[in-house]
Amino acid sequence: MEDEKFLSGYCRALDQTRMVTVEITDGDAVPDCSFGSCPYEGSCLIAKSIRELSQN
Repeated sequence: MEDEKFLSGYCRALDQTRMVTVEITDGDAVPDCSFGSCPYEGSCLIAKSIRELSQN
């Protein structure tokens, strides 16, 4: 099953609000941001939401 989600929130790397598109295929979330290599990922609420989407 394929799904698409839109997440918004503050991006510390860009220092501004950001809308992130996440494509979800068979539990694998693929965002259009630097998720997985962003230095601020540990404290990023968008990254937290992406991880939660991956677990569902």
